[in-house]
Amino acid sequence: MTFEGCDASVLLDDTPYFTGEKNALPNHNSLRGFEVIDDIKEHLERICPSTVSCADILALAAREAIDQIGGPSWPVQLGRRDATTTSKEAAEQQIPSPIEPLENITAKFFSKGLDMKDVVALSGAHTIGFARCFTFKRRLFDFQGSGRPDPVLEFSLLSKLQNMCPNEDASNSNLAPLDATSTMMFDNEYYRNIVYNTGLLESDQALIKDRRTAPTVYYYSNNQFSFYNDFAESMVKLSNVGVLTGTEGQIRYKCGSVNY
Repeated sequence: MTFEGCDASVLLDDTPYFTGEKNALPNHNSLRGFEVIDDIKEHLERICPSTVSCADILALAAREAIDQIGGPSWPVQLGRRDATTTSKEAAEQQIPSPIEPLENITAKFFSKGLDMKDVVALSGAHTIGFARCFTFKRRLFDFQGSGRPDPVLEFSLLSKLQNMCPNEDASNSNLAPLDATSTMMFDNEYYRNIVYNTGLLESDQALIKDRRTAPTVYYYSNNQFSFYNDFAESMVKLSNVGVLTGTEGQIRYKCGSVNY
């Protein structure tokens, strides 16, 4: 998902005409695996040139990656086309931040046609992956300007994270697992972490504090099958946001650059 939708704009490299989403604050030194997509595209162009878009490759790769680490699968409609422009500024405005209020985050989801259940289900993707220290460091040392750690954060996790992310700028790019319980498994441990106050990001832990989202967090923490079903449904919806079809956009020859 990129700033406008599933149009592969996130894959575009910077040019003299625009600065791409790769260097937007939420993505810089965070998004990885571009070379995997480029390799897939190179193979496809040799076999069936100008046929499979980078946007379709991304949508399929997301499903296959989740499936390979034990998560659910879902049907992926094909026929997307690729964007011909991108915007660092728009990405920074539209990608949810881990430190903004839940109200702002849900508004961004709603603006894309998603609902509250999608917010909670798609947040479950944080059962895998890592976050840079600067995205949660204020929870460790100066929560909301208090000069103290977030009182909700479980003590042993707090101590561990403070060691991983010392209160100095040099640690900003250090990485911590979003789900320390089962880092390389797609499961429902993310929700159990939140219930036990060991969610990593403020935006994760906020889900248990809001009466609109807390019941679903508790439900998923005890029912992995339902989480899988709802995550799959939400991914289908997400993969159809902002899709370009017909004569819109293009099918790029290389995912990092526009055809000229």
